[in-house]
Amino acid sequence: MTNHLPGRRSFLAGLGAAGATALLSGCVTSTSSAKSSSRGAVTLQSSLSAPQAKAAMQDLVAAYGKSGQGHASLNTVATETFRTQLPTYLTSANPPDVYTWYPGSVANAYAKKNLLLDLDEVWSSSPDLKRYSKALNSLCTASSGKKVFVPANYYWWGMFYRKSNFAKWGVSEPTTWDEFLDLCDKLKSKGVAPIGLGAGGGTAWVASAWFDYLDIRINGASYHRQLLAGKHRFDDPEVRKVFDRWQEVLPYFDPDGTAVAFQDATTALLNGRTGMMLIGTFFADAAPKSALDDIDFFRFPVIDPKVPLAEEAPTDGYFASARTGRREQVFDLMRYLATAEAQEIYIRGSSGTVLPCNPDAKDAGTALVKKGRAHIDQAAEITQFFNRDSSDALQPTADTALTKFIARPKDVAGILTDWQRDAEKIWNA
Repeated sequence: MTNHLPGRRSFLAGLGAAGATALLSGCVTSTSSAKSSSRGAVTLQSSLSAPQAKAAMQDLVAAYGKSGQGHASLNTVATETFRTQLPTYLTSANPPDVYTWYPGSVANAYAKKNLLLDLDEVWSSSPDLKRYSKALNSLCTASSGKKVFVPANYYWWGMFYRKSNFAKWGVSEPTTWDEFLDLCDKLKSKGVAPIGLGAGGGTAWVASAWFDYLDIRINGASYHRQLLAGKHRFDDPEVRKVFDRWQEVLPYFDPDGTAVAFQDATTALLNGRTGMMLIGTFFADAAPKSALDDIDFFRFPVIDPKVPLAEEAPTDGYFASARTGRREQVFDLMRYLATAEAQEIYIRGSSGTVLPCNPDAKDAGTALVKKGRAHIDQAAEITQFFNRDSSDALQPTADTALTKFIARPKDVAGILTDWQRDAEKIWNA
């Protein structure tokens, strides 16, 4: 197995039948007033605030400084604060230069407002980026043909658990929905809250993973992407099926699921208070490294075998402000971030549960990472995540609707009606 992203067929399928052109429809340009000769370190605004991820970014910035190419100044902001402040950062008179964030439709929302720097020169001058997969090229390109993003790594979502706890409880990984419900029954009978969530404390977006997975398992990835693009309604009968199925498993959720953030839910999982958790591998950055060898996962259960298998495998990386006054310095930093060296530095410093985008970069090589790579490769289609397949602006509508549903599942009809109304305001803005 090579150190590449999923094959062109599966990954491009994850971008949607219409391809990246439909996904990235904005026109993105750099500002002509950018001063390439401006002095000072490039400012790198990072949302990677978990202790291990933050330390890894510090290692990365330090290595860049030692490389002799230039200097960067790292500013780390809590992810939810970063998400809400990003539009303000990008539109300010003196914005940070470079940002950790997401490609695809999220980047496109800012690209359409001409807020992102044209990175064509970076892609054309970097020997590393020239070897990146066609799928990544598409994901990072606007419909104008301009590159706006440099990808660094990708990861997967799954049902994570602690191997020693499953062994202690005498349970094993399920594959079907019925087996999953049976597992939940067994855990509940042992006094364990079967499913952790962590959709409180500013991380309500975690609940969107349940919506995403149920929708792609029941209605398929193509329908899911169309729904998030406004081509279907949240109060459609197909979406109601998602919530009917969710209600079957809702009694097994941790009662504190919407009261604690995912970091606290991670602690509950590791302590054995909860049995499993649908989460991305980033949660491991909030876990002690000593626990990593004991962490495993299984695929979100198949509900309808006729629906092509899709998995959430988001890509992370960097874009830059079109208003930067350090254009050439930004380009230098971006070229460095695309190297195998830079991506391996990040992997070594963090929990090591991400996969590098550079085809020459080595991953952590652990059993968990090998299983994760196979997990992604086996998918027929790849989705990114709710806000990444829609927009940052649409995410709060999901946060509101899904937390209301978890609290008041009998009110689902009204909740979906309200969700559609709120989503239309975003789509029509």
